[in-house]
Amino acid sequence: MSEDLTVEPFEGPADGWNDLLGRFEGATFCHLYGWRRVMEDALGHQTHWWVAREPGGEIGGVLPLTRVRSRLFGDYLISMPFLNYGGPVGSPKAREALARRAAEEARTLGVDLLELRNRVELDAEPLERNQRKLTVVKPLPESSEDLWENGLRSKVRSQVRRPMKEGMEVRDGAELLDPFYDVFSTTMRDLGTPVLSKGFFESIREHLSDAVVFMTVELEGEPLAAGCGLHWGGELEITWAGASRDHARLSPNMLLYWGMMEKAIELGLERFNFGRCTPDSGTHRFKRQWGTEDHPLPWLQWSESGIPSPPDPDSPKYRTAIDVWRRLPVGLTNRIGPPISRLLP
Repeated sequence: MSEDLTVEPFEGPADGWNDLLGRFEGATFCHLYGWRRVMEDALGHQTHWWVAREPGGEIGGVLPLTRVRSRLFGDYLISMPFLNYGGPVGSPKAREALARRAAEEARTLGVDLLELRNRVELDAEPLERNQRKLTVVKPLPESSEDLWENGLRSKVRSQVRRPMKEGMEVRDGAELLDPFYDVFSTTMRDLGTPVLSKGFFESIREHLSDAVVFMTVELEGEPLAAGCGLHWGGELEITWAGASRDHARLSPNMLLYWGMMEKAIELGLERFNFGRCTPDSGTHRFKRQWGTEDHPLPWLQWSESGIPSPPDPDSPKYRTAIDVWRRLPVGLTNRIGPPISRLLP
């Protein structure tokens, strides 16, 4: 029974936490200890980093939690906000104990919603499943040549060649954070969505330096597409990306995704993750053209008031605000967007 385990705060060093992750099925880059510093220092949120300890003293599982609360959007306890995964990992008993302890904490704090963004199936009362999202993954061969010749459809190869023929080039490196942010923040404005702060990505670069990849697609030195991805445990996920709307016909975003897959192979990784999306959405269709596999995300939730999800910027109730946001200058949205986006987990 899970009651045999004790759930307690993690008191050890960052390396101790990260060393544990290598033992647990379902652990992802979203579980890395560096996110604690990012959530606290860059976004100002309260964190709870817990472990489940076996009767003999061995740690059998871990759970990172972050509380995101505001008067405007609500009060949420999430593992992990702004990311796709982060739910409890470890032995089945440990994961169940951690999930139940999270529900107790959510009830004690009086939050509107607890959400555990699991990637591995878990049943733990009183939490209920909300499988509204999926992630899209492509297995990778050992070489880029094999991927190009045997892993992509001819239509996709043609779309990747288009920006190549225009002279676009792929670059990656930590020093590309600024051009990445310029492209990404403009894309977010065009979508009508508040952007996360540059400080958020600077904190990722500082605290998750071994895992993060910044990449740009440039034409004569001008970045036309850019992405930020993270890798751990044999997989690279492109988590944030953007592309110039004015150059959409030249498909710089296709070269960006190809560049990220090449980078994953260069790093010796086994899978490329296109990130989460809503089933049958336009984003989902874009990802499926690459010959991918869908993996439904078995997220767990608890809400005393029955709230189905955190605020969704794509919700119809925000339609007017989205239309207005798209008309604002990028410089303005980059100033007023981050204080809003940090509250939209």
